[in-house]
Amino acid sequence: MRFANQVAVVTGAGRGIGHAIAMTLASEGARVAVISRNESNALRTADEINAKHAGLAKAYAVDVASHSAVATIAEQILSDFSRVDILVNNAGVTRDGLSMRLSEEDWDLVIDTNLKGTFNFIQAFERTMIKQRSGRIINIGSVAGLMGNAGQANYAASKAGLLGLSKTIARELASRGITCNVVAPGFIATDMTEVLPEKVKQAVIPQIPLGRFGQPEDIAAAVAFLASADAKYITGQCLTVDGGMVM
Repeated sequence: MRFANQVAVVTGAGRGIGHAIAMTLASEGARVAVISRNESNALRTADEINAKHAGLAKAYAVDVASHSAVATIAEQILSDFSRVDILVNNAGVTRDGLSMRLSEEDWDLVIDTNLKGTFNFIQAFERTMIKQRSGRIINIGSVAGLMGNAGQANYAASKAGLLGLSKTIARELASRGITCNVVAPGFIATDMTEVLPEKVKQAVIPQIPLGRFGQPEDIAAAVAFLASADAKYITGQCLTVDGGMVM
C-alpha cells in the first residue's frame, strides 16, 4: 500500500489511461479525486473505485482549460480531502489534420486542454504542496511530443510543451521536496486509438520493437512508480512507455 493516507488528483480519469491510473493508485491506498469533463464518466470511475475500496474516491466535473473553473474545483478538492500528495495531469484531446488545413479552433482547443489545462492544475495545487514540503506531479505526454507526427501539429506541440513546462516546474519546486516528471506513452489500446483505421494500426506495429500496442495499465504502473517513494530522487525526466518506439 504505497499510497496509504495520500490523496491523488487524476484528470481525464473517466476512461482509458486516466481510469487505469486512478484505479491503480486507489488499489494501493490513495484517496482519489477523479476529474473528468464528463460528469457521468467521473462518477463511473469513482463508483468503481468505491465498490472495491469504500470511500476512497470522489468525482468532479470540470473543463481543465478553464483557469477559473479549475481554481474553483481545486478549492473544493482541498475542502474535501484537506491535502494533495499526487497530481496526475492526464486530460487530453486530439483534433487531427494536416497543418495547412488545421483550423484555429482545433489548434486552440488542443493547446488549451492539453497544455494550459496541465498548467492550470499545477498552479492550483503547487502552493499546497509547497506548504506540505512534499508532492509528486506527473504529466502525461506522448511520443508525438518527442518525435512529431504528421497530421498532429497541435497535439505534438501541446505534448512537447509539457516537457518544457515539467522541467521548469521540477526546477522551481525541487527545494520543497516536490518532483515533476513526464510519462510519454506510445500507442496504447484506448478509445482514442480504437478509432484508427485498421491499416493505420497495422502500419504502426512494425515501428514498435515489442510488436504490439501497450495497455493503459502499462502507463498506470509507470505513474505509480514516479508517484512513489522509490522515485524520490527522480525529477525533470521523461519516461517513455512505448514498447521501444523512441530510443
